[in-house]
Formats: sequence, structure tokens, C-alpha cells
Amino acid sequence: MSKPSPKTRADYPHFLTIPTRWSDNDVYGHVNNVVYYSYFDTVVNEYLMRSGVLDFEHGETIGLVVETQCNYFASIVFPERIDAGLRVAKLGTTSVRYEVAIFSEGGEQAAAQGHFVHVYVDRETRRPVKLPEAFVAALKPLVIG
Repeated sequence: MSKPSPKTRADYPHFLTIPTRWSDNDVYGHVNNVVYYSYFDTVVNEYLMRSGVLDFEHGETIGLVVETQCNYFASIVFPERIDAGLRVAKLGTTSVRYEVAIFSEGGEQAAAQGHFVHVYVDRETRRPVKLPEAFVAALKPLVIG
């Protein structure tokens, strides 16, 4: 398995600036690998909430993460601010593959990049449901390829 090359800012249509926190650093002096998944979750859910399609408290449809992956290329260190780039690689009937890249603030190449897949389910039954039209419309500007 070969490691992918870092993506650039031009590969992502949406960005969110996120401050790192003191607690994000590990004993090796850089942001710990698990924190990147928190950044992934933050940029996706911020986009969905600002688009008006995610009501995490009362919405009938919720997204469950069923797959994650991340490649690391360069260290991020507190107190840096990061820019999380977001795009959609696959917009399915009941699922979405989000791709996220983490850039040092103003940096051109990704320090880390990866993906996660959400399957959208009924909040009560936890059974997959068709993505609502408003949800699909909100995500279409992020679809690549």
C-alpha cells in the first residue's frame, strides 16, 4: 500500500479555521494523532449545522461514522491554528464519504488528510434512511469529480 501525496488547498471547496488547544499536544510535542479525527468531525458538523441540515439534538436523521482513515505528513503544534478543508468524495443514497485535510493556517499542503464515512440513520430505529433533499442540496457544492 503506497502512501498518498498531500493534497493542496485548491482541492477543497470549504474551510474552517480551528484553534489548537494546549491539551491537543502529546508528550512528543505535537498534536496527537487522535485529535485529527476531532478536527474532521468538527469541520463536517459545523458545515452541516451552518447549512441548516443538522439538528443534532432533535433531528430525525443522524449520521453514524462507519469508517475512518488518516495519513499524516507534517506536525501541527499548539498554539497553531489549523484550516480544515472539506469535500465530498461520494454522495450516496444513505451515506456520505467526507474527505478532510488539515493545513497549518495559511499552509498550501496538507499536514494530514483522510476521510470518514457517515451512514445516515433514523434517530430512533438506527436503521439507514434516504438522505433528505435539503441535505443532498447542501452537500452538492462540496462534491468532487
